[in-house]
Amino acid sequence: MIFTLIIFILILAILVLAHELGHFWVARRAGVRVDEFGFGFPPRIFKWQGKKTLYSINLIPIGGFVKIHGEQGEGKGDADSFASKGAGRRALILVAGVAMNFVLAMVLLGIGNMIGLPTSLEDANLSGGIVKSQKIQVIEVVKNSPAEEIGLKMGDEIKSLEALNEKKYPANADEVSSFIMKNVEQGILLEVQRGKDILKLSFMPRPNPPEGEGPLGVLLTNTAIVSFPWWKAIYYGIKDTVNLTIFIVSALGKIIYLAFIGQPVGEVLTGPVGIYNITSQAAGMGFIYILNLTALLSINLGLVNVLPFPALDGGRLLFLAVEKIKGSPINQKIENIIHTIGFAILIILMLFITWNDIAKIF
Repeated sequence: MIFTLIIFILILAILVLAHELGHFWVARRAGVRVDEFGFGFPPRIFKWQGKKTLYSINLIPIGGFVKIHGEQGEGKGDADSFASKGAGRRALILVAGVAMNFVLAMVLLGIGNMIGLPTSLEDANLSGGIVKSQKIQVIEVVKNSPAEEIGLKMGDEIKSLEALNEKKYPANADEVSSFIMKNVEQGILLEVQRGKDILKLSFMPRPNPPEGEGPLGVLLTNTAIVSFPWWKAIYYGIKDTVNLTIFIVSALGKIIYLAFIGQPVGEVLTGPVGIYNITSQAAGMGFIYILNLTALLSINLGLVNVLPFPALDGGRLLFLAVEKIKGSPINQKIENIIHTIGFAILIILMLFITWNDIAKIF
Protein backbone atom coordinates (compact mmCIF):
# COMPACT_ATOMS: atom_id res chain seq x y z
CA MET A 1 0.00 0.00 0.00
CA ILE A 2 2.82 2.43 0.89
CA PHE A 3 4.58 1.62 -2.40
CA THR A 4 1.38 2.26 -4.38
CA LEU A 5 0.81 5.55 -2.51
CA ILE A 6 4.35 6.71 -3.33
CA ILE A 7 3.89 5.80 -7.01
CA PHE A 8 0.49 7.55 -7.04
CA ILE A 9 1.94 10.78 -5.59
CA LEU A 10 4.92 10.63 -7.99
CA ILE A 11 2.61 10.27 -11.00
CA LEU A 12 0.52 13.23 -9.83
CA ALA A 13 3.70 15.24 -9.24
CA ILE A 14 5.00 14.55 -12.75
CA LEU A 15 1.66 15.41 -14.40
CA VAL A 16 1.11 18.60 -12.41
CA LEU A 17 4.69 19.82 -12.67
CA ALA A 18 4.69 19.30 -16.45
CA HIS A 19 1.39 21.20 -16.82
CA GLU A 20 2.37 24.10 -14.57
CA LEU A 21 5.88 24.22 -16.03
CA GLY A 22 4.28 24.92 -19.41
CA HIS A 23 2.40 27.93 -18.00
CA PHE A 24 5.49 29.07 -16.07
CA TRP A 25 7.98 28.84 -18.95
CA VAL A 26 5.77 30.53 -21.57
CA ALA A 27 4.71 33.26 -19.11
CA ARG A 28 8.34 34.06 -18.34
CA ARG A 29 9.19 34.03 -22.08
CA ALA A 30 6.29 36.41 -22.69
CA GLY A 31 7.63 38.84 -20.09
CA VAL A 32 4.99 38.05 -17.44
CA ARG A 33 6.02 37.79 -13.80
CA VAL A 34 5.25 34.52 -12.02
CA ASP A 35 4.85 35.23 -8.30
CA GLU A 36 4.69 31.59 -7.13
CA PHE A 37 5.24 28.10 -8.52
CA GLY A 38 3.72 25.58 -6.12
CA PHE A 39 3.45 21.82 -5.98
CA GLY A 40 0.41 20.64 -4.02
CA PHE A 41 -2.12 22.88 -2.33
CA PRO A 42 -1.52 24.98 0.83
CA PRO A 43 -0.64 25.08 3.63
CA ARG A 44 3.01 25.42 2.67
CA ILE A 45 5.56 23.08 4.20
CA PHE A 46 8.61 24.39 2.32
CA LYS A 47 9.39 27.52 0.30
CA TRP A 48 12.34 29.02 -1.51
CA GLN A 49 12.47 32.54 -2.89
CA GLY A 50 14.05 32.74 -6.32
CA LYS A 51 15.04 35.92 -8.13
CA LYS A 52 11.46 36.64 -9.27
CA THR A 53 9.40 33.63 -8.18
CA LEU A 54 8.58 31.95 -4.88
CA TYR A 55 8.83 28.15 -5.17
CA SER A 56 6.78 26.15 -2.68
CA ILE A 57 5.95 22.58 -1.70
CA ASN A 58 2.54 22.31 -0.06
CA LEU A 59 0.87 19.83 2.25
CA ILE A 60 -1.87 18.45 -0.05
CA PRO A 61 0.02 16.60 -2.83
CA ILE A 62 -2.81 16.25 -5.39
CA GLY A 63 -2.32 19.31 -7.53
CA GLY A 64 -0.24 22.37 -8.13
CA PHE A 65 -0.39 25.93 -9.37
CA VAL A 66 1.44 28.91 -10.79
CA LYS A 67 0.42 32.33 -9.48
CA ILE A 68 0.81 34.65 -12.46
CA HIS A 69 0.86 38.39 -11.86
CA GLY A 70 -2.27 39.92 -13.39
CA GLU A 71 -4.20 36.71 -14.09
CA GLN A 72 -7.19 38.10 -12.14
CA GLY A 73 -7.11 41.32 -14.15
CA GLU A 74 -4.98 43.32 -11.73
CA GLY A 75 -1.92 45.37 -12.74
CA LYS A 76 -3.04 46.31 -16.26
CA GLY A 77 -0.55 49.17 -16.21
CA ASP A 78 2.39 46.90 -15.26
CA ALA A 79 4.65 45.79 -18.10
CA ASP A 80 5.10 42.35 -16.48
CA SER A 81 1.37 41.74 -15.87
CA PHE A 82 -0.64 39.04 -17.64
CA ALA A 83 -3.51 41.55 -17.96
CA SER A 84 -1.32 44.00 -19.89
CA LYS A 85 -0.46 41.53 -22.65
CA GLY A 86 -2.33 41.10 -25.92
CA ALA A 87 -4.88 38.31 -26.39
CA GLY A 88 -2.43 36.25 -28.44
CA ARG A 89 0.24 36.13 -25.73
CA ARG A 90 -2.34 35.42 -23.04
CA ALA A 91 -3.73 32.56 -25.13
CA LEU A 92 -0.23 31.07 -25.54
CA ILE A 93 0.32 31.19 -21.77
CA LEU A 94 -3.04 29.53 -21.12
CA VAL A 95 -2.60 26.75 -23.70
CA ALA A 96 1.03 26.04 -22.69
CA GLY A 97 0.03 23.76 -19.79
CA VAL A 98 -2.11 21.58 -22.05
CA ALA A 99 0.67 21.48 -24.67
CA MET A 100 3.18 20.31 -22.05
CA ASN A 101 0.90 17.42 -21.06
CA PHE A 102 0.93 16.20 -24.66
CA VAL A 103 4.70 16.70 -24.91
CA LEU A 104 5.12 14.68 -21.69
CA ALA A 105 2.98 11.86 -23.14
CA MET A 106 5.06 11.82 -26.33
CA VAL A 107 8.30 11.66 -24.32
CA LEU A 108 7.05 8.89 -22.00
CA LEU A 109 5.65 6.81 -24.88
CA GLY A 110 8.84 7.39 -26.86
CA ILE A 111 10.89 6.07 -23.92
CA GLY A 112 8.39 3.23 -23.57
CA ASN A 113 8.71 2.24 -27.22
CA MET A 114 12.48 2.24 -26.85
CA ILE A 115 12.42 0.10 -23.67
CA GLY A 116 9.52 -2.04 -24.88
CA LEU A 117 5.79 -1.45 -24.41
CA PRO A 118 3.08 -4.10 -23.96
CA THR A 119 1.45 -4.30 -27.40
CA SER A 120 -1.54 -6.18 -28.79
CA LEU A 121 -0.21 -8.34 -31.63
CA GLU A 122 -3.55 -8.39 -33.45
CA ASP A 123 -3.30 -4.83 -34.75
CA ALA A 124 0.35 -3.95 -34.20
CA ASN A 125 2.77 -2.82 -36.89
CA LEU A 126 5.90 -4.70 -35.83
CA SER A 127 8.14 -3.60 -38.71
CA GLY A 128 11.62 -3.09 -37.28
CA GLY A 129 10.51 -3.98 -33.76
CA ILE A 130 11.96 -6.55 -31.38
CA VAL A 131 9.23 -8.86 -30.00
CA LYS A 132 9.66 -10.65 -26.68
CA SER A 133 7.64 -12.00 -23.74
CA GLN A 134 4.54 -13.02 -25.68
CA LYS A 135 1.48 -13.50 -23.47
CA ILE A 136 -2.26 -14.14 -23.56
CA GLN A 137 -3.80 -11.37 -21.48
CA VAL A 138 -7.21 -10.38 -20.21
CA ILE A 139 -8.18 -6.92 -21.49
CA GLU A 140 -11.82 -6.88 -20.37
CA VAL A 141 -13.94 -8.71 -17.78
CA VAL A 142 -17.70 -8.82 -18.41
CA LYS A 143 -19.94 -7.93 -15.48
CA ASN A 144 -21.85 -10.82 -13.81
CA SER A 145 -19.81 -13.40 -15.72
CA PRO A 146 -17.89 -16.45 -14.43
CA ALA A 147 -14.69 -14.43 -14.99
CA GLU A 148 -15.88 -11.70 -12.62
CA GLU A 149 -17.07 -14.27 -10.07
CA ILE A 150 -13.65 -15.93 -9.84
CA GLY A 151 -11.87 -12.54 -9.66
CA LEU A 152 -10.15 -12.32 -13.03
CA LYS A 153 -8.75 -8.83 -13.65
CA MET A 154 -7.58 -6.81 -16.61
CA GLY A 155 -3.92 -7.59 -17.27
CA ASP A 156 -4.01 -11.18 -15.94
CA GLU A 157 -1.95 -13.57 -18.05
CA ILE A 158 -3.43 -16.96 -18.97
CA LYS A 159 -0.80 -19.66 -18.34
CA SER A 160 -2.71 -22.94 -18.56
CA LEU A 161 -6.16 -24.59 -18.51
CA GLU A 162 -7.06 -28.01 -17.07
CA ALA A 163 -10.25 -30.09 -17.39
CA LEU A 164 -10.64 -33.77 -16.42
CA ASN A 165 -7.40 -35.43 -17.54
CA GLU A 166 -6.45 -32.80 -20.13
CA LYS A 167 -4.11 -29.88 -19.52
CA LYS A 168 -3.45 -27.17 -22.09
CA TYR A 169 -0.66 -24.60 -22.32
CA PRO A 170 -2.21 -22.34 -24.95
CA ALA A 171 -0.07 -20.57 -27.54
CA ASN A 172 -2.65 -17.87 -28.28
CA ALA A 173 -6.07 -16.52 -27.31
CA ASP A 174 -7.87 -18.68 -29.89
CA GLU A 175 -6.58 -21.84 -28.21
CA VAL A 176 -7.94 -20.64 -24.86
CA SER A 177 -11.38 -20.07 -26.40
CA SER A 178 -11.33 -23.46 -28.16
CA PHE A 179 -10.40 -25.32 -24.97
CA ILE A 180 -13.20 -23.63 -22.99
CA MET A 181 -15.79 -24.32 -25.74
CA LYS A 182 -14.66 -27.96 -25.86
CA ASN A 183 -15.20 -28.32 -22.11
CA VAL A 184 -18.43 -26.36 -21.64
CA GLU A 185 -20.40 -27.59 -18.60
CA GLN A 186 -17.25 -29.09 -17.09
CA GLY A 187 -15.23 -27.54 -14.31
CA ILE A 188 -12.02 -25.92 -15.59
CA LEU A 189 -8.97 -25.01 -13.54
CA LEU A 190 -7.40 -21.82 -14.86
CA GLU A 191 -3.83 -20.86 -13.99
CA VAL A 192 -3.09 -17.15 -14.32
CA GLN A 193 -0.19 -14.88 -13.49
CA ARG A 194 -0.91 -11.51 -11.86
CA GLY A 195 2.27 -9.55 -11.39
CA LYS A 196 4.59 -11.96 -9.60
CA ASP A 197 1.77 -14.13 -8.22
CA ILE A 198 0.49 -17.38 -9.78
CA LEU A 199 -3.22 -17.95 -9.11
CA LYS A 200 -5.32 -21.08 -9.66
CA LEU A 201 -8.99 -20.31 -10.28
CA SER A 202 -11.81 -22.80 -10.89
CA PHE A 203 -14.89 -21.95 -12.94
CA MET A 204 -17.82 -23.53 -14.74
CA PRO A 205 -18.21 -22.24 -18.33
CA ARG A 206 -21.67 -21.02 -19.33
CA PRO A 207 -23.27 -23.22 -22.03
CA ASN A 208 -25.55 -20.41 -23.27
CA PRO A 209 -23.82 -17.08 -22.60
CA PRO A 210 -25.25 -13.71 -23.70
CA GLU A 211 -24.31 -12.81 -27.26
CA GLY A 212 -20.71 -11.63 -27.60
CA GLU A 213 -19.65 -12.58 -24.06
CA GLY A 214 -18.48 -16.19 -24.40
CA PRO A 215 -18.64 -18.99 -21.79
CA LEU A 216 -16.09 -17.33 -19.47
CA GLY A 217 -16.97 -13.67 -20.06
CA VAL A 218 -13.60 -12.17 -20.92
CA LEU A 219 -11.94 -10.46 -23.83
CA LEU A 220 -8.48 -11.87 -24.47
CA THR A 221 -5.66 -10.63 -26.68
CA ASN A 222 -2.21 -11.84 -27.67
CA THR A 223 0.34 -9.36 -26.37
CA ALA A 224 4.09 -8.99 -26.33
CA ILE A 225 6.71 -6.49 -25.24
CA VAL A 226 7.79 -4.71 -28.44
CA SER A 227 10.75 -2.34 -28.57
CA PHE A 228 12.16 -0.16 -31.35
CA PRO A 229 15.43 1.67 -32.10
CA TRP A 230 15.41 5.20 -30.66
CA TRP A 231 14.65 6.94 -33.97
CA LYS A 232 11.59 4.75 -34.53
CA ALA A 233 10.64 5.00 -30.85
CA ILE A 234 10.30 8.80 -31.22
CA TYR A 235 7.95 8.34 -34.19
CA TYR A 236 5.85 5.72 -32.40
CA GLY A 237 5.74 7.89 -29.25
CA ILE A 238 4.14 10.68 -31.30
CA LYS A 239 1.88 8.26 -33.18
CA ASP A 240 0.69 6.54 -29.98
CA THR A 241 -0.05 9.94 -28.40
CA VAL A 242 -2.18 10.94 -31.41
CA ASN A 243 -4.05 7.60 -31.39
CA LEU A 244 -4.69 7.77 -27.63
CA THR A 245 -5.87 11.37 -27.96
CA ILE A 246 -8.40 10.39 -30.63
CA PHE A 247 -9.60 7.49 -28.47
CA ILE A 248 -9.98 9.65 -25.34
CA VAL A 249 -11.72 12.47 -27.25
CA SER A 250 -14.20 9.89 -28.54
CA ALA A 251 -14.76 8.54 -25.01
CA LEU A 252 -15.16 12.06 -23.56
CA GLY A 253 -17.62 12.93 -26.31
CA LYS A 254 -19.67 9.85 -25.45
CA ILE A 255 -19.69 10.74 -21.74
CA ILE A 256 -20.79 14.31 -22.46
CA TYR A 257 -23.52 13.05 -24.82
CA LEU A 258 -24.82 10.54 -22.25
CA ALA A 259 -24.88 13.23 -19.55
CA PHE A 260 -26.68 15.61 -21.94
CA ILE A 261 -29.47 13.12 -22.63
CA GLY A 262 -29.79 12.28 -18.94
CA GLN A 263 -28.11 8.86 -18.93
CA PRO A 264 -26.02 7.81 -15.87
CA VAL A 265 -22.27 8.28 -16.39
CA GLY A 266 -21.00 7.42 -12.90
CA GLU A 267 -19.74 4.00 -13.98
CA VAL A 268 -17.39 5.47 -16.60
CA LEU A 269 -16.07 8.43 -14.60
CA THR A 270 -13.00 7.96 -12.43
CA GLY A 271 -11.55 10.28 -9.80
CA PRO A 272 -8.51 10.15 -7.47
CA VAL A 273 -9.65 6.96 -5.69
CA GLY A 274 -10.24 5.16 -9.00
CA ILE A 275 -6.90 6.35 -10.38
CA TYR A 276 -5.22 5.13 -7.17
CA ASN A 277 -6.72 1.66 -7.71
CA ILE A 278 -5.58 1.63 -11.34
CA THR A 279 -2.12 2.74 -10.19
CA SER A 280 -2.07 -0.18 -7.74
CA GLN A 281 -2.76 -2.61 -10.61
CA ALA A 282 -0.12 -0.99 -12.84
CA ALA A 283 2.46 -1.03 -10.02
CA GLY A 284 1.89 -4.78 -9.61
CA MET A 285 2.49 -5.35 -13.32
CA GLY A 286 5.79 -3.46 -13.59
CA PHE A 287 7.50 -0.19 -14.47
CA ILE A 288 6.50 -0.12 -18.14
CA TYR A 289 2.80 -0.27 -17.20
CA ILE A 290 3.30 2.67 -14.81
CA LEU A 291 4.98 4.57 -17.67
CA ASN A 292 2.05 3.79 -19.96
CA LEU A 293 -0.49 4.84 -17.34
CA THR A 294 1.31 8.14 -16.69
CA ALA A 295 1.26 8.96 -20.41
CA LEU A 296 -2.45 8.12 -20.62
CA LEU A 297 -3.28 10.29 -17.58
CA SER A 298 -1.20 13.15 -19.00
CA ILE A 299 -3.28 13.15 -22.20
CA ASN A 300 -6.46 12.98 -20.11
CA LEU A 301 -5.34 15.95 -18.01
CA GLY A 302 -4.53 17.98 -21.12
CA LEU A 303 -7.87 17.24 -22.77
CA VAL A 304 -9.93 17.94 -19.65
CA ASN A 305 -8.13 21.25 -19.10
CA VAL A 306 -8.81 22.44 -22.64
CA LEU A 307 -12.59 21.94 -22.27
CA PRO A 308 -14.40 25.31 -22.55
CA PHE A 309 -15.59 25.25 -18.93
CA PRO A 310 -15.10 28.10 -16.40
CA ALA A 311 -12.00 27.78 -14.17
CA LEU A 312 -10.28 25.47 -16.67
CA ASP A 313 -7.70 26.69 -19.21
CA GLY A 314 -10.25 26.09 -21.96
CA GLY A 315 -12.78 28.29 -20.16
CA ARG A 316 -10.28 31.14 -19.94
CA LEU A 317 -9.47 30.70 -23.63
CA LEU A 318 -13.20 30.97 -24.35
CA PHE A 319 -13.33 34.34 -22.57
CA LEU A 320 -10.36 35.49 -24.66
CA ALA A 321 -12.18 34.45 -27.83
CA VAL A 322 -15.27 36.44 -26.74
CA GLU A 323 -13.01 39.42 -26.03
CA LYS A 324 -11.57 39.27 -29.54
CA ILE A 325 -15.04 39.00 -31.10
CA LYS A 326 -16.58 41.90 -29.15
CA GLY A 327 -13.44 44.02 -29.37
CA SER A 328 -13.17 44.72 -25.64
CA PRO A 329 -12.46 42.76 -22.45
CA ILE A 330 -15.31 41.22 -20.45
CA ASN A 331 -15.91 42.88 -17.09
CA GLN A 332 -13.23 41.34 -14.85
CA LYS A 333 -15.51 41.02 -11.82
CA ILE A 334 -18.08 39.10 -13.85
CA GLU A 335 -15.40 36.82 -15.32
CA ASN A 336 -13.93 36.12 -11.87
CA ILE A 337 -17.40 35.29 -10.48
CA ILE A 338 -18.06 32.88 -13.36
CA HIS A 339 -14.68 31.16 -12.85
CA THR A 340 -15.35 30.89 -9.09
CA ILE A 341 -18.73 29.26 -9.76
CA GLY A 342 -17.10 26.94 -12.30
CA PHE A 343 -14.42 25.97 -9.76
CA ALA A 344 -17.10 25.22 -7.16
CA ILE A 345 -18.96 23.01 -9.65
CA LEU A 346 -15.73 21.16 -10.43
CA ILE A 347 -15.10 20.54 -6.70
CA ILE A 348 -18.66 19.20 -6.27
CA LEU A 349 -18.20 16.99 -9.34
CA MET A 350 -14.89 15.69 -7.99
CA LEU A 351 -16.52 14.87 -4.63
CA PHE A 352 -19.34 13.05 -6.44
CA ILE A 353 -16.88 11.04 -8.55
CA THR A 354 -14.76 10.22 -5.49
CA TRP A 355 -17.86 9.04 -3.59
CA ASN A 356 -18.81 6.93 -6.61
CA ASP A 357 -15.29 5.42 -6.72
CA ILE A 358 -15.55 4.47 -3.04
CA ALA A 359 -19.02 2.97 -3.61
CA LYS A 360 -17.59 0.77 -6.40
CA ILE A 361 -15.04 -0.67 -3.95
CA PHE A 362 -17.61 -1.49 -1.24
